Amino acid sequence: MFTYIIRRLIGAVAMLIVVSMVTFGIFFVVPQWAGATPEAMASRYVGRAATPETVHLVAERLGFNDPVVVQYGRFLKGLFTGAEYDYGAGVEQCPAPCFGYSFISGQPVWPDLVDRIPVTFALALGAAFIWVVAGVSVGVVSALRRGSFFDRVAMGTALAGVSLPIFFTGMVSLVVFSYGLGWTPPGGAWTDLSENPAQWAYNLLLPWITLAFLFAAGYARLTRAGMLETMGEDYIRTARAKGMRERDVVVKHGLRAALTPILTLFGIDFGLLIGGAVLTETTYTLPGLGQFAILAIRNQDLPQVMGVVLIAACFVVLANLIVDLLYAWVDPRVRLS
Repeated sequence: MFTYIIRRLIGAVAMLIVVSMVTFGIFFVVPQWAGATPEAMASRYVGRAATPETVHLVAERLGFNDPVVVQYGRFLKGLFTGAEYDYGAGVEQCPAPCFGYSFISGQPVWPDLVDRIPVTFALALGAAFIWVVAGVSVGVVSALRRGSFFDRVAMGTALAGVSLPIFFTGMVSLVVFSYGLGWTPPGGAWTDLSENPAQWAYNLLLPWITLAFLFAAGYARLTRAGMLETMGEDYIRTARAKGMRERDVVVKHGLRAALTPILTLFGIDFGLLIGGAVLTETTYTLPGLGQFAILAIRNQDLPQVMGVVLIAACFVVLANLIVDLLYAWVDPRVRLS
């Protein structure tokens, strides 16, 4: 088991290095291949009023004329040990992890990301809990009551959940539950968890349900299919013949064997949740990474966009690493392999 964990950790680190190389290439190498000069890249750091001589000097000081390998090494070093930015008027110290300075505000990108990460994490974790519990529970009940009225209604609702986009269900939920019935606060309400936990959960309840509705639908269908296949296996009949309680047969033998594809899907969905967070946070005006990414793209703020991309990549790798470790707990055959 220890060897399995070490092997997965090494793979995760290697993947993060590859992601950093690809990200650096997209934002720094590809523009040069497209014809962007070092002076054109440096002009974003000095403003429109700078003279050509100043822009050329900044390009030299920032190392845009250096070989690509040297630039990437400097970029990677900044992530772990910090970086120094020499603009001519003085040297700016960017502490680790250094994602650079914003073109718009002139402030380091990392503190802005730290302020936004708790919002996105709160949205992701709450929605993930709801969609896993609701989706798996509905899928199990539907499989055990195959062909019943509950099964038809649940699978019909799941089909609607998979088909409807987040921005549509989000807007309908706002109109009905916030502005119509007044059960939930309108978009833009955010309270820190440490200040008022009850208000924090109340403000996020509708975004949680909206985001979870899309994912829970797929989990219900996948769980139902897996349970229908598993409950017909020989070892299920053997467990029942030995007199095991039906609840233990369903949970310990049927559901546990059907969890492997669900864990795979969860790792993919939870890791890519930043995509759903963009739409959900924009719909409900939540100050998270999704809304931060939208504003950075609109402002063409390269360091902020790159910071969001790297954070999202770490999110994906970490989620898949956790799922790999959960495989060994759910299915002992993974440890043996």
